[in-house]
Amino acid sequence: MSDIISFILDGKTVSATTNDSIWDVAKREGTKIPHLCHTDRVGFEADGNCRACMVEIEGERVLAASCIRTPTEGMVVNTATDRPTKARKMVMELLIADQPDRAATYDTDSHFWQMADQQQIKDSRFDARDMPGDDLSHPAMAVNLDACINCNLCVRACRDVQVNDVIGMAGRGVGSKIVFDFDDPMGESSCVGCGECVQACPTGALLEKTVVGDTRIDREVHSVCPFCGVGCQLTFKIRDDKILYAEGRDGPANEERLCIKGRFGFDYIHNPERLTTPLIRKEGIAKDDVATLDPANPLTHFREASWEEALELAANGLIQVRETKGGNALAGFGSAKGSNEEAYLFQKLVRTGFGTNNVDHCTRLCHASSVAALLETVGSGAVSAPFNEAENAEVIMVIGSNPTINHPVAATFFKNAVKKGAKLIIIDPRGQSLSRHATYMLQEKPGTDVALLNSMMHVIVKEGLTDKDYIKNHTENFAELKAHLDGFSPEAMEKVTGIDPDLIRDVAREFATAKSSIIFWGMGISQHVHGTDNSRCLISLSLMTGQVGRPGTGLHPLRGQNNVQGASDVALIPMFLPDYQSVEDPVIRERFEKFWNADIDPNKGLTVVEITEAVHKGTINGMYIMGENPAMSDPNVSHAREALSLLDHLVVQDLFLTETAAYADVVLPASAWPEKDGTVTNTNRQVQMGRAAVPMPGDARQDLWIIQEMAKRLGLDWNYGHVKEVFTEMTQVMGSIKGISWDRLENADAVIYPCESPEDPGQPLIFTENFPTKNGLGKFVPASLISPDETPDQDFPTVLTTGRLLEHWHTGSMTRRSEVLDAVEPEPIVHMAPGMMENLEILPGDLVTVSSRRGQLDIKVRADGGVQNGMIFIPFCYAEAAANLLTNDALDPFGKIAEVKFCAVKVEKKKMPELAGDL
Repeated sequence: MSDIISFILDGKTVSATTNDSIWDVAKREGTKIPHLCHTDRVGFEADGNCRACMVEIEGERVLAASCIRTPTEGMVVNTATDRPTKARKMVMELLIADQPDRAATYDTDSHFWQMADQQQIKDSRFDARDMPGDDLSHPAMAVNLDACINCNLCVRACRDVQVNDVIGMAGRGVGSKIVFDFDDPMGESSCVGCGECVQACPTGALLEKTVVGDTRIDREVHSVCPFCGVGCQLTFKIRDDKILYAEGRDGPANEERLCIKGRFGFDYIHNPERLTTPLIRKEGIAKDDVATLDPANPLTHFREASWEEALELAANGLIQVRETKGGNALAGFGSAKGSNEEAYLFQKLVRTGFGTNNVDHCTRLCHASSVAALLETVGSGAVSAPFNEAENAEVIMVIGSNPTINHPVAATFFKNAVKKGAKLIIIDPRGQSLSRHATYMLQEKPGTDVALLNSMMHVIVKEGLTDKDYIKNHTENFAELKAHLDGFSPEAMEKVTGIDPDLIRDVAREFATAKSSIIFWGMGISQHVHGTDNSRCLISLSLMTGQVGRPGTGLHPLRGQNNVQGASDVALIPMFLPDYQSVEDPVIRERFEKFWNADIDPNKGLTVVEITEAVHKGTINGMYIMGENPAMSDPNVSHAREALSLLDHLVVQDLFLTETAAYADVVLPASAWPEKDGTVTNTNRQVQMGRAAVPMPGDARQDLWIIQEMAKRLGLDWNYGHVKEVFTEMTQVMGSIKGISWDRLENADAVIYPCESPEDPGQPLIFTENFPTKNGLGKFVPASLISPDETPDQDFPTVLTTGRLLEHWHTGSMTRRSEVLDAVEPEPIVHMAPGMMENLEILPGDLVTVSSRRGQLDIKVRADGGVQNGMIFIPFCYAEAAANLLTNDALDPFGKIAEVKFCAVKVEKKKMPELAGDL
């Protein structure tokens, strides 16, 4: 704990801690000392190199930089006397000499010019030095080094905050300048486009391209990022009702940080392909005619309609199915990209309007197996600690996840923790950029996670490294697990995993003996037929070592989409009512029936892939899909697309004519996230407020309004006047958020659950005393070795795994329509080991044909040293080379999740057609 001291600041006695700088104290006291190389943003260490914040300390011969000088007891500091005032003005004047004229500079209202105005300095007496020119090579950012003052803020932003180490200083003296990598153009460097440097730059030397030539901002709106599950708070910068870019806010999950999507990826909402009018399929155009759609004019199969006509047709088609074939012949897919309120009303509509529990969303293809294992073992599907707890961990394990790609801002906190001394363990069949920060990198054979984790637990048990007191007081069934692990020595598992036994032992000891160890996992764990077993092993590993319920410990499946946690919490899933209350429990069901004034089917519904199968069997005949794109995201996607074409009636509510919407009978133009108010819940369990920033285009409508209009036509008497009324209803049926109100969120922006009362600040750490199981104990569940459903053979000798790219989100329906993001990664690629490329006699950029038992695609090759020989990786965001044409729809029996992370494929060099005749 820091000591409190007192000193004299400008004649006034003030208090400070020994960690405060003079600049910090002056700011707190209302004195604004000029500054250029300093910022009080989290993660930036003071540098003291610009000398623009100099102050005078009595008794000392030289002036001191206030940003790096800490006060001592009795010190006398003067900020406004003649010496420091003249020194600061001289620094400013020297820097102005090297700047473009203010009228022609890149940002006339930059922090630099604000500091000049504060000191009433307009120009300079000094000659300018020659400055480097512009670099416009990056799609999102302009580099204007003639405005650079070498303050080093961009270097610290890249090195210390994001820990990407792309920007550095080169040259000497008057020739010094910032460089990217080895003085490469920014667009050709290893820059990941996070824009942290732009937000830190005080002069406009680094600037968003969307404001080059005109930095005017009409207004700002605080909201939350709509991409991944990190839930970064941001501020939209708006001019002429267009989002120009976003800036990070000091939210609990991001501390002002953003990634390339969250900063530069919002132009998709202004894309000319946005749907602005309801569409109805033209008579005589069959759904299986999708293949004949003209990519240049994809609306040719539809005609425009009024909202009244479209809603009537949409609802009546569903009613007809319900009345002729029953409610269970209907199904609904909701969205994890909308608000909690939309997800809540959507599942309520399906259950009370359709009369079925056939409702699901992307969690079924995400962390369904993780949630199944967590509910089984610890009684809750929620993460036990926020990812920010990495800063309190001695050991951080990341398994089956690539955070720098999928959760880039969360990854910065992992890298920060490593820089402060934490040990990082990476376990993944693919190498990744986070590996260079790792103490241990275990690149096991694909699909062998159970063998590897069981062998780690074997070592911990055999060497007596378990937490015996924790096991005794907080768990059950350990004896069965202990006996099960006996045959899983690292030596016995080496042939399965390909990992050296000594490395397994080192990692096991490191995890078990640390004061605090935390586990993060992703879809590399969950998207397998043994995904629930994978998660069971991770839970057992934490329980046996007592690494749960304390700072720096815990179990955290990193959620994929921005609201997949919230959508699951509010029951956009077929087997639970809100707050994971079983729909098959008659007491729970009766309580909801009284509250909703409607009957609820007593049987759990079908999941995503099960619904597809039911369509093929003829038992599902009508669907309402809001914001999901199963024609791209489902495994064995040809099978899923055929199912969509077989439906008697399909209603799709979305922003664009997606691959799924192309099969619809009625398409309803919806609202994008920056066009609506609502709450979302991130991977940390933080409920956060999103706010409408710009108007919707044309006659597009709010999703909440569309759902209610559909509900009215289905016979439901709903009259929600404002989204906050829906949130209030949610708090009445969900104990986890009963202490959170709309007004509280408006003021606080974020509250973590569980939150039991208005006075409860929320509980970041859960399972601190016991588990929400019937007996309060966590349960060990042994996991045996199960092979992937489809293993390589002579015909299909290669393993395919799929996933995301940093620049693109999910099926690409949004990010492929972002000019900036698509410019960075414009075309589909398959990642392949250089040795495999050599064997196939192909070069980077060559076309190959990848085929499985379900389909094939042609795609260009990218060399990737992180991919093992005998394995390839394809991102699933490209419609023109949809990876899910190849993937397997075999299901985990517990989580009902498909094995999209593993299937057998064949890779061949593309045979080009021979040209006829002479050239």
